[in-house]
Amino acid sequence: MNKLEKNSFYSFLSLYIISSTLFIFFSAYWYYEARYSSLEQNEYYRLQHVADEISQKIINAHMQRKELQIPHYDKDITLALISHDNTIVYGKLMDNYKPTKSEYINNRGHNILISDAPQGHLNIKFVVVHSDILLSKLQHLQELLILTIIISIFIVIILAWVLSKIFIKPLRQRVKQVEDFVHDTAHELNTPITALSMSVAFAMKQAECQNNKFLKNISISTKQLFDIYNALSYLSFDSQEEEPRSLDMCKTLHKSVAYYEELAHSKGITIESSCEAFSYAINEQKLTMLFGNLISNAIKYSHPNSKIIITFADATFKVQDFGIGIAQDKLESIYERFNRETEYAGGFGIGLSIVKKIANEYGLDIKLTSNLGEGSSFFVKF
Repeated sequence: MNKLEKNSFYSFLSLYIISSTLFIFFSAYWYYEARYSSLEQNEYYRLQHVADEISQKIINAHMQRKELQIPHYDKDITLALISHDNTIVYGKLMDNYKPTKSEYINNRGHNILISDAPQGHLNIKFVVVHSDILLSKLQHLQELLILTIIISIFIVIILAWVLSKIFIKPLRQRVKQVEDFVHDTAHELNTPITALSMSVAFAMKQAECQNNKFLKNISISTKQLFDIYNALSYLSFDSQEEEPRSLDMCKTLHKSVAYYEELAHSKGITIESSCEAFSYAINEQKLTMLFGNLISNAIKYSHPNSKIIITFADATFKVQDFGIGIAQDKLESIYERFNRETEYAGGFGIGLSIVKKIANEYGLDIKLTSNLGEGSSFFVKF
């Protein structure tokens, strides 16, 4: 996958996983709250039932003058009968809890119901029923929810991956169609452009044609077409990389300047160039593309009848123009492929992306200073 496809794929994947995970957590929270409320309500009614049953036995024992018989309840139930002087008549209280009124409370996860239903019969003021089974039920519920959340998220991730693949498939097919078209177009352009370049070069060498304006225009257009072909070829063909070899930078730079002099002269632009001797191990075609794209961009965005200053000194290549310049908030985005920040001149928005790619490949440091309406300066440190 290319960068665009990867961005689309991982954006969809992240969005699906994050949204689904949030939905799972919210659903788990709502379920837990509803289940908690239901369990606590059931526990309240259970404890209330026990308290009412004990109270009824207390009243019956008092009315019939019989001995009070306390039935056996579940192991989680703890009973206590409290007299009017707040002494424990029967059972025990959890953590020395002292009831003061009829109520239902949750004390540190322990549910306690205090009932005054005995109404003083047998000198019993309160029936206290205590249970901690709700706490164990909630712990079990939490463990079950955590396990369910983990399994659900795992399923969501697998599902998101599959759906992302399905989502990216038509995009991938479309991108491949475009790439194949560009690839085939660049391949088909090779022969006619080469023939045209050779023919124009041969014609320009003839004495009677050297000052022919129409032939110069054809020569300029041919070179621009050849630059487009080189850019498309660089982006489209995965040819085997040539080993970098030490190049005379000045020699390559002079060739590039000479190549674009016709285009510069057609706009009345003067190129001032200077170069200090320097050698660097780099692929010659890529170095030519790096120089060429920066020089052609300078010509493209310069005002007519201005000048361009090209220097190579202290292992730094500099191209300075006095053209339209670039706004400060757009300096970071100009290297993005197909990005064009102005309609001042034509193009595909790939020249600077190629420069950046070559710079990254060889560890070159590229910098830019620019002021809108005053011009731009590119620096490439070798």
